[in-house]
Amino acid sequence: MTQLDEYVDIFDLLGDWDQRYEYLIEMGENLPLLDDRCKVDDNLVKGCMSQVWITAELRDQAVVFRGDSDTAVIKGILALLISLCEGLTTQQILNIDMDDVFRSLKLDKHLSPNRHLGVYAMFELMKHKAAELEPNPQAA
Repeated sequence: MTQLDEYVDIFDLLGDWDQRYEYLIEMGENLPLLDDRCKVDDNLVKGCMSQVWITAELRDQAVVFRGDSDTAVIKGILALLISLCEGLTTQQILNIDMDDVFRSLKLDKHLSPNRHLGVYAMFELMKHKAAELEPNPQAA
């Protein structure tokens, strides 16, 4: 069972969207604090109405993301995205289909168009940061 499958099961158990939003907000509250020194323009998500910062580093071949947002629901969705990428390699992250994630969790039907675009912008920055960590074989 994948991490996405586990979240689909959790969302199904929660039933209505008020409970799902509460769950996302709780996920966001459990994100580790992001140092203010990381809240710089290079880490800021462009195209999101909320302020969202994302950092990435490579640990034991896996990309480790950290992030923060000034909006509770968006911070929760960021926590969800970070969790979905936990333990994955750069290539695995680049292969994630965000449309599939949205459909599986039924987020496509329950987020406003602006939030929808913001989530895509968050994930695009995550993919960009992951790609930057990929070793460049031509540099050798």
